[in-house]
Amino acid sequence: MRIALFGTSADPPTAGHQAIMSWLSQDYDRIAVWAANNPFKTQLTPLEHRAAMLQLLIADIQTPKQNIALEQELSSFRTIETLEKAKKRWGENTDFTVVIGADLLTQLPQWYRIEDLLQQVQLLVIPRPGYVIDESSLHKIQQLGGKIAIANLTGLNVSSTEYRKHGDDQALIPPVVDYIHQKKLYQWQEQTPNKLSTL
Repeated sequence: MRIALFGTSADPPTAGHQAIMSWLSQDYDRIAVWAANNPFKTQLTPLEHRAAMLQLLIADIQTPKQNIALEQELSSFRTIETLEKAKKRWGENTDFTVVIGADLLTQLPQWYRIEDLLQQVQLLVIPRPGYVIDESSLHKIQQLGGKIAIANLTGLNVSSTEYRKHGDDQALIPPVVDYIHQKKLYQWQEQTPNKLSTL
């Protein structure tokens, strides 16, 4: 069985994340998705909210295989720990691929027990608009023993960061937008009533 492991900060999850999952579902037996705390990033939103938004995103995907699932119990600061959990869940002989965005390539050599991880998984890099695939990072990962492939897919030109800054709903799907408004997430929303009251 071939399983794609796709952890993402999901702060918030966007239509770009959804497009990646849909694309992965064509080639893998199962897509295991979870909201992750990236030790290299400052997270603004509690993990349970990001996981809930990911679940809404997954539920909105129309795929014939129905092979995408939120596996929040896989979430860990360290990808090697996630892999150990996945092996307990699906077995040692499962073929695991760790999916990362091109923006994480330069961080990858600094990951905890990276050489151990690279011996046990394939790596799939998703190109992102605005991020050049860093050749020196690719070479470094290969020197560490990494089996790495570049996806024949370019992510959508949407960004969680841009949404957090400006609240552009076009990056998100309606159920996620509704959840954000319901739970009153993100700073720009808190500022909106004050701006309106001065009119």
